Amino acid sequence: MAAVSFQELRKNFGSTQVLHGISLEIADGEFMVLVGPSGCGKSTLLRMLAGLEDITAGSIAIDDRVVNDLESKDRDIAMVFQSYALYPHMTVRDNMGFSLKLRKDKKTRIDERVARTAKILNLEPYLERYPRELSGGQRQRVAMGRAIVRDPKVFLFDEPLSNLDAKLRVAMRAEIKALHQRLQTTTVYVTHDQVEAMTMADRIAVMNEGRIEQLGAPLELYDRPANLFVAQFIGSPAMNVFEGILRDGAVEALGARWPAPKNKGIQGQPVRYGIRPEHLQPGRDGVPAEVVVVEPMGHETELLVRINDIDLIVVMHGRSAHAPGERIFLAPQAANAHLFDAASGRRI
Repeated sequence: MAAVSFQELRKNFGSTQVLHGISLEIADGEFMVLVGPSGCGKSTLLRMLAGLEDITAGSIAIDDRVVNDLESKDRDIAMVFQSYALYPHMTVRDNMGFSLKLRKDKKTRIDERVARTAKILNLEPYLERYPRELSGGQRQRVAMGRAIVRDPKVFLFDEPLSNLDAKLRVAMRAEIKALHQRLQTTTVYVTHDQVEAMTMADRIAVMNEGRIEQLGAPLELYDRPANLFVAQFIGSPAMNVFEGILRDGAVEALGARWPAPKNKGIQGQPVRYGIRPEHLQPGRDGVPAEVVVVEPMGHETELLVRINDIDLIVVMHGRSAHAPGERIFLAPQAANAHLFDAASGRRI
């Protein structure tokens, strides 16, 4: 295991700068998730750590050793890709042990490591099969097993679940998290799926346009987003956000007054008001709205409601008797409201 350190890391592709001075400390044994939309630079950052991309400026250290000029094979890292990257002509056993074979380890040692890893990942019945004889989830476990047998200092995951169906993604999320808890190896995990980030990470780095917008524990980012980008990226369904003016402890917006957190902002300040769907509940009085769509989920119900041509999402626990076209009243919870500066997007 090892700590990882990025110091003022920059990356240019020709005249285009894609990473703008990234500094990030990843603790020994930590599960760090890099999350953000496509093109934000998260995979480039991971590939630089793996030694697959050159560094324009700055430094990367693994276990206090700067690795800028080290080849990938000398960095003691193992990477799991989105595409599995298994050798189709090799069995599961041979795929998992191939890196150790290249290192010219003894056959007894290779067999021992492969057997131990297969037991951890429940791959023992499949060791003599070929990749074409496996399901997507089994192939991904083989790819993980190939990384585990190397016993690296750092695991790197580059969107490993993107090719799986929704049910299998949920199962594999749990498997990867349980695996980390068992091995306690430093892990850097890249995804564009904020649900994966929230459920798996010790800490999350939210990236946008080559910069880290916010770094923190999942619930810290959910409860106190630093800006509008983080507020609307973290959370599913996304936070409801609309424009208003702050006056007398409330926000005037959409023809109504919305309760605001205490001691926030300046009188008359233009703001963006944010409220998460679960904190905007129907009540006997409050802000009038029209129900547009009802989406029953079983354990909860999502309502799409409209106020002055602005659509908002409401999440209710359990089942709802509301119907499209119905007029309801929304009671936003002031303690859970968020205010952002209208100009900069920063949290107030």
